[in-house]
Amino acid sequence: MRRRLRRRTRQHEPGDINITAFMNLMVILVPFLLITAVFSRITILELNLPAAGTTQTANEQPFQLEIIVRANSIEVGDRSGGLIKRLPTTETGHDYRQLSELLQQVKSRFPEKLDATLLLEADTAYDTMVQVMDSIRVARVAQAGSVQLAELFPEISIGDAPVDNARVASSKVP
Repeated sequence: MRRRLRRRTRQHEPGDINITAFMNLMVILVPFLLITAVFSRITILELNLPAAGTTQTANEQPFQLEIIVRANSIEVGDRSGGLIKRLPTTETGHDYRQLSELLQQVKSRFPEKLDATLLLEADTAYDTMVQVMDSIRVARVAQAGSVQLAELFPEISIGDAPVDNARVASSKVP
């Protein structure tokens, strides 16, 4: 009877698991997946809505930089003071270098100013918006034989451009 019991216990003992094939698969698969993985970098740029009309006296109105991007020009101005300069488009498109130079001059007059409002027409291309924003945030300045990035107006608010009355009037004329 003991012999039968021993046979049964020997027959029911669990065998060793052979994981060699699985380990070989993992050794090949893990480096392959790491090599083919797409590593992406996400950059977030914080934007603000344009500030609502504030209640200040006429003597205390601070400089509020506005850049209006239209199909045929870029207008740089002060919200309360009016237009500073209009930069018409060239054959190749908007002149971002001239915009950057103008904004450097504005920054030299108002060095403590960090915010700007970017107003865009509804049909403005995304690439145009990004290039204008880059021109507003930083300027490339050559110093000591190398190109340095100088901060201009890093706090950008985005909104809709007001209707261009000159363009509307010209489209109504038969």
